[in-house]
Amino acid sequence: MARILIAEDEPDIRELVAFTLRFAGHEVVATANGEEAVQQAGQMIPDIILMDVRMPRMTGYDACRIMKADPILKDIPVVFLSAKGQDSEIQTGMDVGAEDYLLKPFAPDQLTERVKAILAKFGK
Repeated sequence: MARILIAEDEPDIRELVAFTLRFAGHEVVATANGEEAVQQAGQMIPDIILMDVRMPRMTGYDACRIMKADPILKDIPVVFLSAKGQDSEIQTGMDVGAEDYLLKPFAPDQLTERVKAILAKFGK
């Protein structure tokens, strides 16, 4: 199905998201921070990127800004996964180029449905 890049510093959440998406038939690469996500995105050219907002070494917002400035990565949809649900946080995510913002905690089927809808929107 799709190539998905995950950036999540919390190991349990990273594994749950990766397992859920692999179970749905996707190829998943999981990273632990924004810096790793930027490097990995350039190597694998994913179909969609799911990122936590608050991570060590580089936030999801900063990683998204860097990816959106790269001609090769700029059209890849980015979805933020965050427990920070304040309007200002969501607005910042959208301002840096995110396609969507999914609040934690979320159900596995909610995640797969959202990913499926975004991939369909982008013709993947």
